[in-house]
Amino acid sequence: MPKTNPNTQAREFAVQFLYQCETEKIFYFSAEHFDNFISYFKVDAVLSSYLETLVKGVLENITKLDEIITKHSKNWKISRMPSTDRAVLRMSTHEILEKMAPDKVILNEAIELAKRYGAEHSGAFVNGILDSVLAELRA
Repeated sequence: MPKTNPNTQAREFAVQFLYQCETEKIFYFSAEHFDNFISYFKVDAVLSSYLETLVKGVLENITKLDEIITKHSKNWKISRMPSTDRAVLRMSTHEILEKMAPDKVILNEAIELAKRYGAEHSGAFVNGILDSVLAELRA
C-alpha cells in the first residue's frame, strides 16, 4: 500500500474539521475545538501543524474566501452549496491564494476530496470553480 503524503492527509482532516465547524456554527478558530478534534481523531504532530495552518487560515479569512468563491460560482450562492463542497472550496482557495502547494496539486486533491465527501457532481463543480479562480489569479 503506497504511503499517503502528510499534506494530503492534513487536507482530508481539514475538510472534516471545517465541516464540523460549520455544523456547530463555529466560524472562528477555536484552539479548544481544534485540540479536541486532534485528540479525538488521534492526528499525529506531523499532520497537525499543516492542518492547523490550513484551518486557521480558512477561518480567519472566511469572508474573503466566500467572496472569491461566490464570484466564480455561476448562479450558485455559497449558502446553497453543500457544506462539504464549501469546506473543500474554502480550503483550496486559501491554499491557492497563499501558494501553499503547486496549483495542480491543490486542484487535484480538491477534486478528489469533493468526490469522496460530496454529492455525485461535486468533483466537477469544485473543479469548475477552482479553474475559474486560478485563471483569474494567475492571469
